[in-house]
Amino acid sequence: MDATVQRSRRIVFFLVPNFSMIAFATAIEPLRLANRHLGQQYYKWRLVTETGSPGLASNGVKVAVDGSLEDEKRLFHSDERPDMFFVCSGVFVEKYESKALNSWIRQLHRGGVTVGAMCTGAWILAKAGLLDGRRCAIHWENLPGFAEAFPEADVYADLYEVDRNIYTCAGGTASLDMMLSLIDADHGDTVVNRVCEQALTDRVRSPQDRQRLPLRARLGIHNSKVLTIIELMEANIAEPLSLVELARFAGLSRRQIERLFRRTMGRSPARYYLELRLDRARHLLLQSNLPVVEVAVACGFVSASHFSKCYREFYGRSPLTERRERESAT
Repeated sequence: MDATVQRSRRIVFFLVPNFSMIAFATAIEPLRLANRHLGQQYYKWRLVTETGSPGLASNGVKVAVDGSLEDEKRLFHSDERPDMFFVCSGVFVEKYESKALNSWIRQLHRGGVTVGAMCTGAWILAKAGLLDGRRCAIHWENLPGFAEAFPEADVYADLYEVDRNIYTCAGGTASLDMMLSLIDADHGDTVVNRVCEQALTDRVRSPQDRQRLPLRARLGIHNSKVLTIIELMEANIAEPLSLVELARFAGLSRRQIERLFRRTMGRSPARYYLELRLDRARHLLLQSNLPVVEVAVACGFVSASHFSKCYREFYGRSPLTERRERESAT
């Protein structure tokens, strides 16, 4: 697309307290590099917080901004009206409440402005009611809690998703890939390739590329049968499969699975499965406001008391204590 005959694309980045610096930086830098190659300020951006005070990233760095939400409202009917509005958030996103932001996002969306989110920002778009029936992406660590809190959203553990005029990405360096897709749509692969060369990245990842390392690399094991069983376990947390069912799917006997796990994982398959479920439960406790009993059910425990007992034995504290410590940290 010929940038010389098209006006600049104006993008607003809204910084939520504790936003992810890596997600923000890898979103804005490819735009700068594209401008450098194009020889003009095709992409223009401004940074906004709710009050106009500096944005505080989760790493403790403060970022100066250009204005407040009220300033944005005044600019909406001017030549500075944004084409895109991205919410950048990070840890503790589920605790962030802003009726003003939710209302403004809905107004932008109704007004034809493309809205988007980076890292955990899909949580805020969902609160604003924009993700019902829409495909979206969120950081894998927040996905279990998000899926429980917003069952109408079509959430995936993808790097990024573009569903009509709503952009979401999982954060980290996935912001780079999402912005490269935008640059490609605007200017084609020649500009994208130049940006990649400057950013020292050797390829453009597709939206459906993995967020996490494959199991083989993540766990450091190579036995295909064990990997198959673990994949089955991870896919069946709320309704755990029995050892007999796992054995049947893997084409092994129960005794063979027991031996394989003790040799490769250092514990029984039942213990490993329990640890997976407790890990999922911990993410739900830290990344959602679900009652403890609902967390227990979502992770395949028959009762809250049994869940609490297992959790305390593994983590050394009760689920309620875990949640109280999370709340005191915010």
